[in-house]
Amino acid sequence: MRLRVVLLVVAGLLGAGGGWLFTKLVLDEPESQPAASGAIELVGQRRPDFSLGGSNGEPIHAADFDGQVWLINFWATWCKPCREEMPMLSELYQQLSDRGFSVLGIALDDVAPARAFLAELDIRYPNAIGTVDVMAVSALYGNHTGVLPYSVLVDRDGVIRWSSLGEVHRDEVEALIEELL
Repeated sequence: MRLRVVLLVVAGLLGAGGGWLFTKLVLDEPESQPAASGAIELVGQRRPDFSLGGSNGEPIHAADFDGQVWLINFWATWCKPCREEMPMLSELYQQLSDRGFSVLGIALDDVAPARAFLAELDIRYPNAIGTVDVMAVSALYGNHTGVLPYSVLVDRDGVIRWSSLGEVHRDEVEALIEELL
């Protein structure tokens, strides 16, 4: 019995230490920058650079979208609100792409289920897929909580103009996009 109690205490300390270490290494802002309370603090700033693996096997870079208005949408196949908003984002992409608008989906998922889901919904806008690398890019773009879906709107000059935790609604996001086109 005593050994069981000691093991539980040790396991609890290791879990707490691992959580603290993850917070310090992944979520905390560098000491030289002010602590960010969320994505809102990135609005008005230049978008961070990144490179992720695309759903087609080709790399996708943030610079690929320079000169366009683009919406970055972090999602996962297991995320119900993500699944619900993606057909609307696909419609917006098809409706506005000839005016210089793009959507970049970034899936926090394994490749096979993400590809199957994209095919099932006939999503035609570019998508990147990953795990730890996607979590790092999501944090770079202000999503320190890891909540999905998470969306960021970037203007033609590469400046972040809006971000949203949770499902986006067509009327709100379409109005914001139209202002930037």
